[in-house]
Amino acid sequence: MPQGSKASYSPKQKREAAHIETSYEKKGISPKTAAARAWATVNKQDGGAKGKSAAKRK
Repeated sequence: MPQGSKASYSPKQKREAAHIETSYEKKGISPKTAAARAWATVNKQDGGAKGKSAAKRK
């Protein structure tokens, strides 16, 4: 699955994804899979990007 730009995510969402990714890696999941799962989790929790460019789309 292609990875898109993370530029439109808020700093809080980026921190959350980094924390979730670290947690997955501690459980033994590969870094690539951990990153994908982390961003999927952030998207599910928040409904997608909430940053500056996302606000312009609304």
